[in-house]
Amino acid sequence: MKRFVITIARTCGSGGSFVGEALEKKLGIHLYAQDILQLASEDSGISLELFAQTDEELKKSSPLFRFSNYIYRGSLIPPSSSEFTSQENLFNYQAKVLRELAQKESYIVIGRCADFVLKDEVPLVRVFVYALHDDCIPREAQRLSISLKAAEARIDKVDKKRDEHYEYFTGNKRRDMNNYDLCLNTSTLSYEDCADVIIAYLNKRNLLSE
Repeated sequence: MKRFVITIARTCGSGGSFVGEALEKKLGIHLYAQDILQLASEDSGISLELFAQTDEELKKSSPLFRFSNYIYRGSLIPPSSSEFTSQENLFNYQAKVLRELAQKESYIVIGRCADFVLKDEVPLVRVFVYALHDDCIPREAQRLSISLKAAEARIDKVDKKRDEHYEYFTGNKRRDMNNYDLCLNTSTLSYEDCADVIIAYLNKRNLLSE
């Protein structure tokens, strides 16, 4: 099997993580999500707590935020800099981990702007998972055992945060379908169906052949 990476971006409540889990079982390759933070912490020596606190959360207090975007270009900020633990450098270390993993193994990754970070590394299958807003609300309410009103507020907040995070580090719009190879609607497709579509696409590109 050739080395490749499947990147999954998703709207809140669409079940993108569940699609990733279905793919992990079917393909037998690792699914990375929050564990990227642990790996980046180990690589950088920066505390996991700091990575977790700033995960996908832009804070305008950083001096680097004076620019409209901080588009990732593959560099790291050295430990001697006052910006070593900035949100920008935390992103840089997560990206470093993703790029190093891509040189060793095929894998699936949820979020992390991976479609942009890995665009020059290995063959990518860039997936966007979404669903109708009215379908996402009850799913999120059930998943978190919260009210429908609270679920809707959370979905709007999380998607806004992810949109801002993606645009800041890539210069692109997260929900622009031109960024992806496959856009899958879980209002009409089950998570298993989505995984099967992705696998069919992998076969079409001969990425599963020896």
